[in-house]
Amino acid sequence: MGTVEIDGSDFTSGKHDAQKKTLARLPIKQAITRSESMKKRTLGTSGLEVSAIGLGCMGMTHSYKPFPEKAASIALLRAAVERGVTFFDTAEIYGPFNNEELVGEGLAPFRDRVAIATKFGFDINDDGTPGGKGTDSSPAHIRKVCDASLKRLGVDVIDLYYQHRVDTKVPIEDVAGTVKDLIAEGKVKHFGMSEAGAQTIRRAHAVQPVTALQSEYSLWYRKPEEEIIPTLEELGIGFVPFSPLGKGFLTGKIDENATFDKTDIRSSIPRFTPEARKANLVLVELLGAIGKQINATPAQIALAWLLAQKPWIVPIPGTTKLNRLDENLGAASIELTADDLRKINEAAEQVKIEGARYPEQFEKMTGL
Repeated sequence: MGTVEIDGSDFTSGKHDAQKKTLARLPIKQAITRSESMKKRTLGTSGLEVSAIGLGCMGMTHSYKPFPEKAASIALLRAAVERGVTFFDTAEIYGPFNNEELVGEGLAPFRDRVAIATKFGFDINDDGTPGGKGTDSSPAHIRKVCDASLKRLGVDVIDLYYQHRVDTKVPIEDVAGTVKDLIAEGKVKHFGMSEAGAQTIRRAHAVQPVTALQSEYSLWYRKPEEEIIPTLEELGIGFVPFSPLGKGFLTGKIDENATFDKTDIRSSIPRFTPEARKANLVLVELLGAIGKQINATPAQIALAWLLAQKPWIVPIPGTTKLNRLDENLGAASIELTADDLRKINEAAEQVKIEGARYPEQFEKMTGL
């Protein structure tokens, strides 16, 4: 049993003094296993087997400028496959549209080895400009955009088709029924939901079994533990956490002095104000202290913690850099014991995260 020694002077001063004492000595036991290939997980009881860690592809064309050159993104997608990643996440709204095209082209040589997830549910004009409805999950619209996604991805069937956000104008039973029909027609294999509330998940699942829920979940956003995770476990639904590294914050590469372009989604998120970042660094320092004891980075500890929560959780960290891809995938080889996890949780619970995870208008679209 090793001991994590944390110098209190390294932590943010002031209101975190009590947290420093809690974190001052954190025993941690490590057991790292290495395998020749990426471990696999099954999303719930659906039978959809994927790599234990997937790749979120949004940042290649959306939200995090500057975007890499297309050739670099294709090379990264193919490098991920070579490293055992079989689960790739995109959406029509990423771009819009060009993210699906990129993922389709990049993964074309490996179509029989990978599962591609994409999403529907926003009102987007054919030229990529926003439509007037905001969300649109009407049956006719779902059918239209499903055909468009199939074409952009260059595939005959979508492995996992998520409703991106709940559309309060359309009964969820109609949405689930439409996807059920698409499954019967061979255009879709599995139905997913994103950022939906527990009761909406139940209603949809009664019409067409939901394979996976995609929502934010990490050591700095744990609300899904209250109701969502118990509901998923009861119904046999897998969980795909997006932003498992807190939009990059849990990597330890962002501090209060970092700056974001106005086109970067983080520039509008309350949790990323300089004041909030300064306060929230105490959590990153905790992860870093633990990681030093087992030669792991803060990002790897954050991902290993997620993987340890349930065997049907598959995080999808996004990146555009090969070294970050390798770092993230390395988390699959880190096994934290129950005692390790208890101590991490006890320490993390003492850290009060500052700032909301979304601007108010975006948060209103979740948990419906």
